[in-house]
Amino acid sequence: MTNLLIVDDEIEVGNFLSHLFKSKGYNVKVVNSGKEFSKIDFSRITFHAAMIDLKLPDADGLTLLKELKKQQPRCKAIIMTGYSTIHTAVEAMKTGASDYIEKPFDDIDLLEKQIDQLLISTGNTTQQHINDIALKIGLIIGNTPDMNQLIETAYKVAGKNVIVLIEGETGTGKEVLARFIHEASQRNKEPFIGVNCGAITESLLESELFGHEKGAFTGAAHQRKGLFEIASKGTLFLDEVAEATHSIQVKLLRVLETREFMRVGSENTLHTNTRLVAASNVNLHEAVQQKKFREDLFYRLNVVHLIIPPLRERKEDIPLLIQHLLQRHRNNSITFSKDALILLQNYRWPGNIRELSNFVTRVVALSESADAIITPSNLPLPINPGTSTKPNELSEHAFQEEREHHMEVLLQSWVEKTISAFEQKEEIDLEEVLAQIKQLESQVGKAFIKRTLKETHGNRRETAKRLQITMRKLRYLLNEKNESSKIDG
Repeated sequence: MTNLLIVDDEIEVGNFLSHLFKSKGYNVKVVNSGKEFSKIDFSRITFHAAMIDLKLPDADGLTLLKELKKQQPRCKAIIMTGYSTIHTAVEAMKTGASDYIEKPFDDIDLLEKQIDQLLISTGNTTQQHINDIALKIGLIIGNTPDMNQLIETAYKVAGKNVIVLIEGETGTGKEVLARFIHEASQRNKEPFIGVNCGAITESLLESELFGHEKGAFTGAAHQRKGLFEIASKGTLFLDEVAEATHSIQVKLLRVLETREFMRVGSENTLHTNTRLVAASNVNLHEAVQQKKFREDLFYRLNVVHLIIPPLRERKEDIPLLIQHLLQRHRNNSITFSKDALILLQNYRWPGNIRELSNFVTRVVALSESADAIITPSNLPLPINPGTSTKPNELSEHAFQEEREHHMEVLLQSWVEKTISAFEQKEEIDLEEVLAQIKQLESQVGKAFIKRTLKETHGNRRETAKRLQITMRKLRYLLNEKNESSKIDG
């Protein structure tokens, strides 16, 4: 028999739920306080599911959830919460809750369905569904704990009709995560529409979001529906919402509060049921403190808050991401050597996955053959140590640190490789080892030359003087392996 635990301080609620689920054949135990919960002998009864109220007079629901998971990790839990504590309910799901439901229970059928689905579903089926959606939209989850927890939380809240705020650096994949939420929701048959709030002017953005009537302004030759109207049954993704002007923020706040809006030039009120997902590459809480973003709008958007980790915090996923990105380019079997992957994993990737994607595209474009093996010596700029080209996002000081770090990684990689060869008990190819050392000499020489060329603004004669080498030697090192001697100054 299925054992269900109910923890709620309202005796009437406990009695109602007990009667409801006993009639479905469940064995139900009800406790009305944290004190009663502490007296449960978990060694004598195994619960298959639990419903826990977040707010109890003598206990915190999160604390009880953690204790339940500690005693019986396989027990699935639903958090019962009021709307004002949905943010805490999301935190509970990060702790281990499978779902949450809002009180009071307006839809008893939905409540029954949630419990039934919770008991039927298994960890394997849930994970398979997550993987299927990720594969469909091109989302690489990877193996880092933070990213896996993020996706698991996103999956759990996807079925809720609540606003989601996604924060993360530029290029981390905020729109891909928004699409994942849409595909995992019951709205996945309806439109997913995105708009970048910082890419168009205020007047055009207002028309884009809310639509306009014919003749509302110069050039408005026809009536046009806005995105809140078009995506009424689907998902509307507001990218870079922090870039919206004060006037647009006021209008967004009204829509979120009333679900109503008017087209530009109209006096008629329209209703929308769109699910809103907003994204920002800046910290909106800090923007509020700096008076750059409305506080009331921030709290409306910040119902479910998801933060995507930057690529530098998920380095172990880089080989997997590269493999996925290479598959986008047909008719090639390009691979990366172990040493090249080490360098790529130690690069900071200020542009995150977008920069990595552009990098892989550049590798494919510059590769001389479709089955090339990419080594450290032929990594395209700006990954190659000593490059004179820096990403726009990096300051001069940060770029210098980045370059020095690459040199350190390169030398460490070569030292480890050489020591490993030296300690081998079997036969080794000494000529191969010496050839690798010669290749290292070439790379180090180029690194010094390119760094000095950067410092001298491309003055080759001054560069040769500082390095105490001849111009002929400088040209020889730059032209080795038929590489161009033209260096961006």
